[in-house]
Amino acid sequence: MATRPLFEDDDAPLPGTPLAERIRPRTLDELVGQDALMGPGRPLRQALESGALHSLILWGPPGTGKTTLARLLATIAGADFVQFSAVTSGIKEIKEVIAAAERRRVDRGRRTILFVDEIHRFNKAQQDAFLPHVEAGTIVLIGATTENPSFEVNSALLSRSKVYVLQPLPPEDIVTILKRALADETRGLGAYHVRAEEPALLALAVYANGDARTALNALEQAVTSLKPSDDGTRVLDQPTLAALIERRALLYDKSGEEHYNLISALHKSIRNSDADASIYWLARMLEAGEDPLYVARRLVRFASEDVGNADPRALDLTIAAKDAVHFLGMPEANTALAQAVTYLAAAPKSNAVYVAYGAAARDATQDLAEPVPLHLRNAPTGLMKELGYGRGYRYAHDEAEGVADMSCLPPHLEGRQYYRPTDRGLEGKIKDALERAKALRRK
Repeated sequence: MATRPLFEDDDAPLPGTPLAERIRPRTLDELVGQDALMGPGRPLRQALESGALHSLILWGPPGTGKTTLARLLATIAGADFVQFSAVTSGIKEIKEVIAAAERRRVDRGRRTILFVDEIHRFNKAQQDAFLPHVEAGTIVLIGATTENPSFEVNSALLSRSKVYVLQPLPPEDIVTILKRALADETRGLGAYHVRAEEPALLALAVYANGDARTALNALEQAVTSLKPSDDGTRVLDQPTLAALIERRALLYDKSGEEHYNLISALHKSIRNSDADASIYWLARMLEAGEDPLYVARRLVRFASEDVGNADPRALDLTIAAKDAVHFLGMPEANTALAQAVTYLAAAPKSNAVYVAYGAAARDATQDLAEPVPLHLRNAPTGLMKELGYGRGYRYAHDEAEGVADMSCLPPHLEGRQYYRPTDRGLEGKIKDALERAKALRRK
């Protein structure tokens, strides 16, 4: 927990303060990106300019400006800004912060903006502790989260806050931020006299993957390691940069929303027969460290759900890919998964099996569960035979066409059709065979 000074008093950062912290924007004019929220006429900016500051949740990936926005809101609103970490604080600290906010409100008539970083890490009881004080106006709560608030913030608190979504910064915005950092001699790296080539800055922006903090940290690391030339300048080019920065870490949380977003993108791309998109999303998951067996399980499911009998070989191939993952492990198994993905994308599609099972399951669980018809029952004992078990059963192999004129559904479901095969791939032949069998049963 910390009360931060206002920006105009923060021109001399402490030694060792990271670049990303030193050059945080102090005015709206210095803010780069998030125009959808803070551009002229946009909702958050209008709320600020009208003085209608309200509790809100800032949701977005790391390094997109959540903390910076919260500080700017406090500065513009003329409110005290208290930063609070959900990682290191609990109910005791919440009570202390609220008590101090009440004193400021009574003694000085000043509002307190309480900024809760990583608010999703608070449990329900901790989040509930804010509610009465938000409703009473003691604090204006600004929560920051990288996780979907729908899942991570309790509904009572969510209903009293406006959610604003921050997007990853595009490379051109990050390049602008990097250039400002290089030019600023007071808070930035201007004293190093760096001549940065445009391709190098763009490569650094792409490496940062929408995260300004990552870009600035990498820039500071690169610049401070450069040797000055005879005239005191330092040159930052692509080869130098490539030698200094590590392979980028992809934004991914194997238990969070991004996990489900990516598997959804993979599944829907395969379903739409787009092999290029499918293999891209596969690579995004695997390169970010996803469990390859999880991907293999989803592909096995896809083979039945979305390909089905249009190409029964799809199930064989995905099971083989699963076995390859067990046998080879990563990274060698990536090609087996890629083979399965591209095959599934090219395969004819049918969800007829999936739909058929769903319809049958609904009848099985919600409709009248009639006894199995006597002619379909087994009769291993004399008593069962006397009771009529198996009576009227006709052995299909003894029929001329291999199909007996006999119903196999309970009487009240007679004529019900669950499986409706398509004309695509092998399923077209299956459809013909089933229609011939149906016609023979009606003779």
